[in-house]
Amino acid sequence: MTFLAQIPKEQLIVQLEYGVVLMILGLATVFVFLTLLVFLTKGTSALARRFATPAKASSSAGAAVMHSVTSSASDAEVAAAIVAAFAKSKE
Repeated sequence: MTFLAQIPKEQLIVQLEYGVVLMILGLATVFVFLTLLVFLTKGTSALARRFATPAKASSSAGAAVMHSVTSSASDAEVAAAIVAAFAKSKE
């Protein structure tokens, strides 16, 4: 194994320059890739929103049904259902 003191100064400087160039190329590659990824994700999201069907009516109807179910059930029934589900999961 060679130590830094044993390497000629010129060779050490050349290796450090290559290391800096490699580091800059790596950082630039990652930056370009991540920038491209952000713009592609935003574009895909915009396309999905543009062509997606609006599902607001079905989700609000489901929320209304869920609200009516929870408001009619008593706390004791809810607790009994939770205990039954927990006991069933332990089997």
